[in-house]
Amino acid sequence: MKPVLQVALDFIDLDRAMKCAREAAAGGAEWLEAGTPLIKSEGLAVVRALREAFPHHHIVADLKVMDAGRTELEMAAKAGANSASVLALASDATIRECVAAGKNYGIEVDVDLIGTSDPASAAARAEKLGAAGVGVHLAIDEQMLGRDPFDMLRAVRKAVGIRVSVAGGVNSESAAEAVKCGADVLIVGGAITKAADATKAARDIKRAMETGQAVASELFKRAGAEGLRATLSKVSTANISDGAHRRPCLEGIRPLSPDMKLVGPAFTVRSAPGDWAKPVEAIDLASPGDVLVIEAGGVGPALWGELATNSAIQRKLAGVVIDGAARDSADIVRLGFPVFSRLVASNAGEPRGFGETGVTVRCGGQPISPGDWIVGDADGVMVLPRTEAVEMANHAADCLEKENRIRGEITGGQTTLAKVTSLLKWEKIG
Repeated sequence: MKPVLQVALDFIDLDRAMKCAREAAAGGAEWLEAGTPLIKSEGLAVVRALREAFPHHHIVADLKVMDAGRTELEMAAKAGANSASVLALASDATIRECVAAGKNYGIEVDVDLIGTSDPASAAARAEKLGAAGVGVHLAIDEQMLGRDPFDMLRAVRKAVGIRVSVAGGVNSESAAEAVKCGADVLIVGGAITKAADATKAARDIKRAMETGQAVASELFKRAGAEGLRATLSKVSTANISDGAHRRPCLEGIRPLSPDMKLVGPAFTVRSAPGDWAKPVEAIDLASPGDVLVIEAGGVGPALWGELATNSAIQRKLAGVVIDGAARDSADIVRLGFPVFSRLVASNAGEPRGFGETGVTVRCGGQPISPGDWIVGDADGVMVLPRTEAVEMANHAADCLEKENRIRGEITGGQTTLAKVTSLLKWEKIG
């Protein structure tokens, strides 16, 4: 089959889903998916609404059936779906029931391979049980670790002759590769549903599919360790906090100017209050791109100033975070070097040499170890433990993308945040 574009409408509100569906269809999406979150939120009324609004499109009910296959497939078919999904992790009996119901009610069955330990074998089993297609599906939580689904896609394509779909962070830059790897259906969620202009996003992906050439995109990409700095440079500390379940920033640490932004791995320094010997020595020990993180008791006198800043600039450091005091703030702001501190004070301390470098320190109430990633902006400073940094950065990018879409809906519809997000509907009860 000629590869088709399926948009996964993984919203939780029908109005927002339908708006995006109209934009995506205008951009060339042939298949429209009632995503699992949307069906859980709104029920199969979603499928009915899509069928009524798009009578000539292929409508997918992403049920992810695990049991009671006959009943669920019958409901989806009667609601107007052309196809529905069952999990490969379900029993043979459940998959057979889904297939039998599909034959009775005229609905195709796709087996979703998410979570399987051997996707190629699971796909072959699904084909033997009568599925119309199989879906290579890299879970969102795995995408946040910087993984892609293409090795899995190649293996599954070799294992079966039925329709193969792929989902898992596909965007305009990777769509052409997905087709080359054998995908018949490209299932795209965030790269369309979080785009400020879903029509353009869908059109770019279709162009990549048809020409075999990647179409550049600034967003909707998930980084590995090698892309960490670039990703963190795009997001805000608020995005990082939101993506990490509202994790707090470093308490009381503020930039000398709200225009300052810093991103880099921590080079840690522990010093006595006002003792500027170890911080200045650390400038020569740190690597270009590092952020000095200085524990200094949260009090004055100052242990950082304009001369240290000039030295850090020469060493190409990314910035300084001080749980203590800085001075010469006007000169530092003029130099444009990011300095974040708890205090500003005119008086400096003495270089006595107390302390150490390259150890776990405590700054702003949180432990920071060498190599942890530090991001600072006008709202404060966030620390990303090095073992979690990739995942946290990708979650932050996801938050940024969602906000871009919501912002467009607010300004484009001249409405409010409460109305766009159906805030009253989703307030917690009890």
